[in-house]
Amino acid sequence: MKDFSDFFRNPHVWDREIVAVGGDLSSERLLYAYKNGIFPWSDQPILWYCLDPRGIFDLSKLHISKRVKRKINQKRYTITIDRAFEQVMRCCSHRPDEETWITELFIKGYTEFHKLGYAHSIEVWDEDGKLGGGVYGVAIGNFFAGESMFSFTPDFGKIGLFHLFEILKKDQFTLFDTQQLNIVTLGLGAYQISKKEYLRRLESAVGTGKKWTPPRVVF
Repeated sequence: MKDFSDFFRNPHVWDREIVAVGGDLSSERLLYAYKNGIFPWSDQPILWYCLDPRGIFDLSKLHISKRVKRKINQKRYTITIDRAFEQVMRCCSHRPDEETWITELFIKGYTEFHKLGYAHSIEVWDEDGKLGGGVYGVAIGNFFAGESMFSFTPDFGKIGLFHLFEILKKDQFTLFDTQQLNIVTLGLGAYQISKKEYLRRLESAVGTGKKWTPPRVVF
């Protein structure tokens, strides 16, 4: 892995949330960033963050409503992984009522990261074969960073997240990063820990930095 320590401030000692400005979204830079608790958020210029506190999920404690549970059990959908990564990113960027950070630069950078095996998408298809929801993120070792989720069909994003959590538990993932809490992730059970604690858990989770090989079709 290429060393970017001269570009990024060390999150262990730097007391501000922005740890670098500029650079690019090359796969080498993204890999170094995520392994060190850093992620990009905006691109004019690119701002790199390590938040304190940090939002995470406990993989065994996802809060799902009774309505969503019924839909999960009805199984009127198909779950796939990495079938439509770029499409999922573009769907996540579709935010008519708010500005999105998922620009063309992000889509290009993370699609290349996906091709190298570090970024993944979970797709939820309806009974007519249309993409109704999904999630994408970054996986390194036993660490997963959830980047964004969308639902064009009601609750399909949450259905995708539920199945993602089930797969990650089976594959012995130990840390799910959601970066910053919002009304959706808070309702799903996300909570905050200190940056110090997050970096400690991250170091253990990324381990050797192995790539995740998920199942292509869940069912």
